[in-house]
Order: sequence, then structure tokens, then C-alpha cells
Amino acid sequence: MLACIFLDEVDELTERLVRQAAPKNAQVLFLSEIEENKRAEYLEKADALLTATYIVDEKLLRQCKNLKIVQKTGVGTDNIDKKAAAALDIKVDNVPGGNANGVAELTMGLILAIYRNLIPLAALGHRGKWAMWEYRGASFEIRGKVHGIVGFGHIGKRTAQLSRVFGAKLIYYNRTRQAEDIEREYAVKYVPLDVLLQKADIISIHLPLTKETKNLIDAKRLKLLKDNAVIVNVGRGGIINEEALYEEMKKGRFAGAGIDVWAKEPFDSQNKLITLPNVIATPHVGAGTLDTMREVYRLCFEKIIAACD
Repeated sequence: MLACIFLDEVDELTERLVRQAAPKNAQVLFLSEIEENKRAEYLEKADALLTATYIVDEKLLRQCKNLKIVQKTGVGTDNIDKKAAAALDIKVDNVPGGNANGVAELTMGLILAIYRNLIPLAALGHRGKWAMWEYRGASFEIRGKVHGIVGFGHIGKRTAQLSRVFGAKLIYYNRTRQAEDIEREYAVKYVPLDVLLQKADIISIHLPLTKETKNLIDAKRLKLLKDNAVIVNVGRGGIINEEALYEEMKKGRFAGAGIDVWAKEPFDSQNKLITLPNVIATPHVGAGTLDTMREVYRLCFEKIIAACD
């Protein structure tokens, strides 16, 4: 029987979905449900750890004498000490593509919400105000706009497919340029990052957080953007410099920003961006659909079984 410990504290629905996805030869325990004085004992015997955002550092890894794999329930593994894991011969894995559709749909939802002013219109409606005409001069369609996709992995590709259906013109930046047949398949044109930032009406970010991507979109680069640009970050917090973004937006620049990932999670009332009316602030829910969760947990256990075989 494989011993698997889910490190994050989760709600009842998530716990049920994880247990449903687990194979019959796997025992799933949740760290938050294990008495503190017994946690070390269970961790020492664990074959696999599952983590969403829980920090898996060297100290924790060294406690797990029997550990074969640390399985991320998403894509970005920046919360796992991969160097320490490698030194201890522990595999680190993720589920690339498992959440691609969910995150891509949220990307498009945020763009639409900003372009069509859905948040302020809904708020007015709840107050009984019929605001049929108030936002027409500040509402736009995706069709014909230039959508710049920063990061062209599974999520970036799925976003391109959806945006193309809306009639956007697609450009992209990626550390490694895609092959010509991929560019043709997705109808995208590669451009350097600074060119993308200057040309795009819509910019969506789909990158992991690394040394190279931290503060990639800084104060200097934000000044390259069009004044009416839409910015969406569903990649990782820390890629956009949040303080610099706030400084630009409080001047009235940008049509709006949709931010699902934050430099500090959970964000708090000290984050100035959440005070701006044209910032849609969501709490890292890109992959937070029932459909995505089922698929992701299925893939997680598939990888755990393979690693422990």
C-alpha cells in the first residue's frame, strides 16, 4: 500500500476528489488531519507528497526517509526545493497541460470582463441602476485586437486557440521559439518581448516563476505598453512588478488588469492593486474548476504510481 500525504489544507470537496482519484493501492492522508505529535512518524513513511502551494523545503524532504516523489498538483514547482530533492534522489513532478483549458478560459473571461465592464455593470445592476448607456464608449470587442501571449506552453497554446475564435490577431513571446509548423497550427507570430509589449492590445502572461522571469515585466517594460492595454496574469505572481503596475494604473493608464496570481499569496489589504476599480483580483483560481480538479488528480496519481513502481 502506497502512503501518500496531501500537504495543503483543503476543503471537503477537494478532499473527496483526491480520494476518488486515488487508486486502490494508495492510502491518502491529509497533513492537516494528522495529529501534530504524529506527523513526523507519517512523513517518515510516506512514499509520495502532494502539494498545491505548500512549501516543500529541504528540512521537510529530509524528514521523509522513504519518499519517492513530490507531486505538484499544478504546473509551477517554485514552492519545491528541487535542488534538495535531486540530491536526495526524490523525483519532482507536475501536471503540465492538466489545467490548461481551465486557466485559458479564465484568461479569456478576465479579458471579456474588462473589455465589457462586466464588474461595474453588475454592481450597478445590483443597486437597481439600469446602466444601459454608461459604459458603451469604454467597451470593446476582442475581434481585431492584437493579443500578445507571453509564454507558449500548454496554457499559452490553449489561450491562443480560444482567442483566435474571438477573432484576435495573435503574437507570442517564449524563451524558445516554436517550430514553424506549430506557429502555423496556432496562427501565431513570434516577436521579441519588448516588441510584443508595444504592439499588443491585450497581454496575457502564462510563465512559471524563475530567476529569469522574476520582475520580467518591470517599471521600464510597463511603460512600453499602450495606454489602453489589457493585462492578464495567470502565470505566477512576481513576474509583473505589482508596485510598478499600481503606479502606472493610478495614473489612468491601461483599460484594466486581471490578476489571478500574486507575489504574496494570499494577498492582503496592504496590496494597493486591489484598491483600483479596474483591477479584477481573483485568488489563484485559474485551475479551480471541478473538471480541471478531476483531471489533475487523476494525472497526479498516475505519475505517483509510475514513480513508485
